[in-house]
Amino acid sequence: MKYVVVLCDGMADTPVELLGGKTPMQAAHKPHIDWLASKAEVGLTCSVPAGMAPGSDVANLSIIGYDPAGCYTGRSPLEAANIGIELADTDVAMRCNLVTLSDEENYADKTMVDYCAGDIHTAQADRIIQTLQEKLGGGEFDFYTGTAYRHCLVWHGGTTELGKVTPPHDISGRVVGEYLPLHPAAAKLLDLMKKSEAILKDHPVNAERKAAGLNPATSIWLWGHGRRPQLQNFKEMTGLTGAMISAVDLLKGIGRLSGMQVCEVEGATGYIDTNFSGKLEAAIDALKNGCDYAYIHMEAPDECGHRGEAENKVRAIEMIDELVVGPLLRQLPELGDFTVLVCPDHPTPIACKTHVADPIPYLIYRSNAEKESGVTTFTEDTAKATGRFEPHAWNLIHKMIG
Repeated sequence: MKYVVVLCDGMADTPVELLGGKTPMQAAHKPHIDWLASKAEVGLTCSVPAGMAPGSDVANLSIIGYDPAGCYTGRSPLEAANIGIELADTDVAMRCNLVTLSDEENYADKTMVDYCAGDIHTAQADRIIQTLQEKLGGGEFDFYTGTAYRHCLVWHGGTTELGKVTPPHDISGRVVGEYLPLHPAAAKLLDLMKKSEAILKDHPVNAERKAAGLNPATSIWLWGHGRRPQLQNFKEMTGLTGAMISAVDLLKGIGRLSGMQVCEVEGATGYIDTNFSGKLEAAIDALKNGCDYAYIHMEAPDECGHRGEAENKVRAIEMIDELVVGPLLRQLPELGDFTVLVCPDHPTPIACKTHVADPIPYLIYRSNAEKESGVTTFTEDTAKATGRFEPHAWNLIHKMIG
C-alpha cells in the first residue's frame, strides 16, 4: 500500500462575493478531487488545537500525525532545520521576513504594504541577508538565507518570553505600530527591525527592484520564535518511510526533523507559478524508490488567500487538480493499492487574508475499499453535511493506515 497526502495549504474559505457567493473550493473545476470525494470517507477535522495559533506549522504537524501540544516549540526552529542551522539549547530562532513598509519617518507610523516584498526571489534576497549579516550579525545575532522572502534570525542566548509577536501576513494594509514587538524583552529585536530599514533604504537590490517596478524589501519583520524542537521519527511513529515535497523551508524542516526524505524540486516557488508537475514527479519517484508515504505540500492557495486574490485561489485549486491529482490517479495504480488524503491545513479566507482555526474538510480515498460517500463534490459544505467529524487531525494518519 502506498500513501499520499495532497496538502492544499489554506484552500478552505468562506463565501466570496467576487465568486458569486461561492467559496474557491465551490467555484473551482476540480473533477479528479471531486471523483475521489464521491468514493471516499469525507468529513471535517480540527488541525489547530484549542489555544494555539492557526499557523501552517501547527496545522501541518497535526496532519502529518503529531500532536502540536506535545512537540511544538515555534515556527522558525522548524524552518531552521531545513536551512541547515544547528541550534544550541540557548539559541532562539526567529522567522525574518523581508517586507515592504510605507515611507513615513516614524517606524510605528508605517503601513505593511507587502508582507513578502513583492514575492522577492531567493537570489536577490540572499544579497540582502548577506548585507544584514555583515552590518548587524556576527555576535548576539546571526542572519541566514532561507527561501524567497522567508529567512531566519538566530538570537544566541535569547529569550522566548517576548509577549505578542505578530506575523506580517496578518496585518497587510495596516499601520504597524500596535503590532510591533513592544515587550521590554523584545527591545533588541525592534531595534534590529529599525536598523534594517536604514541599511536597506539604498541597497542595490532595492534599486534594481524599483527600476523593474517591483516592491522593494524595505525592512525585516521578526516573528515565529522558538527553541530547538524534538519530533518523534516518522517511521517509528507510523511504520512508514516518508517523503516530503514542498517549496517552503517550514515543511522541509518538519520533514528533516521527522526523518523523512526531503525532495528538492526545481522551480518550486510556493506560489501559483510553482512547478506543480515537478512536485508530482518527485512524489512518484519517491514512492517508486522505497518510500511508502509522500506528503505533497502546495502553498499556492494560501498565498492567494493572504493576497486577497480570489480568482487566483480558484486557479491554484484547479491547477492542483489538473497537474497533481489527475496524474497521481493515473500513475499510482502501477504501484499497487493506494490511499490518498486530500485536505487543506487550515482555512485562509479571502475576506480576512489570514489563517483561521475553523475545522477543515478532508477526504480519505482507498483504492481497495471504495465507498459511496453520498458526496459529489469536495467543498466545505459537503464535508460538513456528511456529519463525520474527527476532533484531532493527527488521527488522520491512523485513519489512512487503517
